[in-house]
Amino acid sequence: MKKKAGIIFGGKSTEYEVSLESASAVIQAIDKEKYEKVLIGIDREGRWYRYYGEVEKIEKDTWCNEADCVRAVLSPDRETHGLLEFYKGQVMVTQLDMVLPVLHGKNGEDGTVQGLAELAGIPLIGCDTLSSALCMDKDRAHKLAGLAGICVPASEVFEICQARKGQADQWKAAAKKIGYPLFVKPVRAGSSFGVAKVAAEEELEAAMWEAFRHDREVIMEEAIAGFEVGCAVMGDEELTVGEVDEIELAHGFFDYTEKYTLKTSRIYVPARICPETAARIKETARRIYRALGCRGFARIDMFLTPEEKIVFNEANTIPGFTSHSRYPSMMKAAGMSFETVVNRLLADGEETK
Repeated sequence: MKKKAGIIFGGKSTEYEVSLESASAVIQAIDKEKYEKVLIGIDREGRWYRYYGEVEKIEKDTWCNEADCVRAVLSPDRETHGLLEFYKGQVMVTQLDMVLPVLHGKNGEDGTVQGLAELAGIPLIGCDTLSSALCMDKDRAHKLAGLAGICVPASEVFEICQARKGQADQWKAAAKKIGYPLFVKPVRAGSSFGVAKVAAEEELEAAMWEAFRHDREVIMEEAIAGFEVGCAVMGDEELTVGEVDEIELAHGFFDYTEKYTLKTSRIYVPARICPETAARIKETARRIYRALGCRGFARIDMFLTPEEKIVFNEANTIPGFTSHSRYPSMMKAAGMSFETVVNRLLADGEETK
């Protein structure tokens, strides 16, 4: 008998479009002989729907229409164990064997949807509520990784309530201590929204206020010399690690535009590093994954300095998941096809329920 897998896409997030692209690829890769796909869409305003239409409409963002959608909600009631659909005055129940959120950024990757699935008692594919929230929080993720002996950038955090009272002098003092250039980032945001590389004091205040537009906390962080490397990790007790990738930048940093267009940057898989360094990066990724309580899958991003020191950047609990995204590309380089990765995630989710 086929298992019913709920695939959640969209979301009230600045990364809504990225989710549609990732979810389209995931849905098409799922083994139709083993799983019945229950498609659950969340529009830009946060309204939930059971989607019955074609996958192509998801990628084109024409999915949310009366012909293909029924208003629905994931019930937190453990006896329901699934989706409530509201159709012509009736409530229909679709029980789920597992749920895979393919959501990026706030209201999806940060533990909110994960908590709902856990309340409902539905097996969750991917990181749980706590690890999702921790990984989304750049400051707390760095602190935990640091306690595990991982090198992290020097940083300082500021809150919006203090900023409104006037903190410009403290910002300047902290920046002087960290040293220019530095990065200003929202503590909880994805895909580099609100992130700025600040080269001089006169750029600092504008960057701070822009970051505060995306979160109530902002982190001022040391810029690490070298280049960014990433590592795809999969599993719970036994971990599978993909090949290390490397980001080559022509200038600036790996912002939202570069991540999804690669206009002036390039990604190498495997990274152009020696086998010994690659092995150290993989082991560091495993340690970070464990320290942050990750399970299912995550992409661990780090920096490799000119002295070959490995410095933690961030952990992405729901990384981009198209066939050409970084996570699947790293796994492909290690011998796992995109379809294999997706269906193994579902199979592992069944085993951990």
